[in-house]
Amino acid sequence: MHHEAPLVNILGLTFNLSNVLMITVASAIVFLIAVLSTRKLSMQPTGMQNFMEWVMDFVKGIIKSNMDWKDGGRFHILGITIIMYIFVSNMLGLPFSIAYKDELWWKSPTADPVITLTLAVMVVGLSHYYGVKLKGTKAYLKGFFQPLPFLFPLKLVEEFANTLTLGLRLYGNIYAGEVLLGLLAGGLATGVFGNIAAVIPTLAWQGFSVFIGTIQAFIFTMLTMVYLSHKVSSDH
Repeated sequence: MHHEAPLVNILGLTFNLSNVLMITVASAIVFLIAVLSTRKLSMQPTGMQNFMEWVMDFVKGIIKSNMDWKDGGRFHILGITIIMYIFVSNMLGLPFSIAYKDELWWKSPTADPVITLTLAVMVVGLSHYYGVKLKGTKAYLKGFFQPLPFLFPLKLVEEFANTLTLGLRLYGNIYAGEVLLGLLAGGLATGVFGNIAAVIPTLAWQGFSVFIGTIQAFIFTMLTMVYLSHKVSSDH
């Protein structure tokens, strides 16, 4: 069951080629969906345009539930990109995985903690950037000492904890799902009785994994907007 990651060393830096491949595939799929959805716009949307407008309205609802649209409207495209990218990434490893020479090449990119924690760092970093941009450096830093100055260390711990939990929550759910699918699929190689015993649980778990992957994309996007609202909204 265990496969090594295909690693390559370039100029002293180690790259996981599987991560590079799957990030590229996920990005290409999201880009293709966006292009197909906006290629022929009409006043009465159908097909892919209708799907994209539903996604836009859904993300707009997430933003408006966390902050005023005046503040949150600038994050609309960010939210759409995040929810689509994470959803596609979560789905890539569900149908199958591909290993070559004991190296795992095809999997969900979000089944790797390096990817999910990188996304989490980017989100938290953006929240700080927009906090400074919209409030000013002095007013933003002052917020770390309110309502009581001695809470400053706890707020630093909170920032670290938010980053860690945001990334590891996504990773844990997707990785656990793929591991169990691999164990169930292993039963298919144990003969006729193994096939019969494994097919139904595998299909059932794949359906459940689609649900989990969808929920995790929603949760990541929701928490992104929560963190951003805490930094940019004046009432937080």
